[in-house]
Amino acid sequence: MNKLITTLGSSEIRESEILIQNYPFEPSVAYPGRIFIASEIEAVVLDFGNPKLHVTGDIVFVAAKYKNELKAFAKKNQISILPYSWNWDWVLEPFLDTEFSKADQRKTIEQLLKNGLRENEIMELRKEVGNQMIAYNFNTLLWEWVGLSLFDVLSAMKAKYTKAKYRDFYQRALEIEKRSTNHPGRT
Repeated sequence: MNKLITTLGSSEIRESEILIQNYPFEPSVAYPGRIFIASEIEAVVLDFGNPKLHVTGDIVFVAAKYKNELKAFAKKNQISILPYSWNWDWVLEPFLDTEFSKADQRKTIEQLLKNGLRENEIMELRKEVGNQMIAYNFNTLLWEWVGLSLFDVLSAMKAKYTKAKYRDFYQRALEIEKRSTNHPGRT
């Protein structure tokens, strides 16, 4: 069970750079730690949960307690602020401690289709991550009922896969996160 829970590490928001230390996701360019200068950061996401730094080929999480500092950093350094991507939240809905009506489930699928996922792809993803997400949410006594996200699925799957398989999953997970009708970095 302990392998399922991932801590975020630490961050320090400076004038024109961000220090990341003890970053948990080994495939990341931030692992195990790194300094990102402002010009390396393509965009930030500040809505909901842990903020995210979009850097070339990666998404790096920063603890939610730095949200205000990160907002000021983005403004000062003229870094774009992106809207939140709900893709993983929607893919992971079946693993929440919440019941959704058939109509709500269909609306979720429709949103994912609008963002470029295919219905069979959604079902395959849910099958791939299902057992791990159930263990992550219920066996750890997290009992999340509002939302599971990219951070959660990366944490859960890290405990399941070998390094090579996790590296592949990590890249696929990021690509899915970036799919959106309103995301400038849409793949």
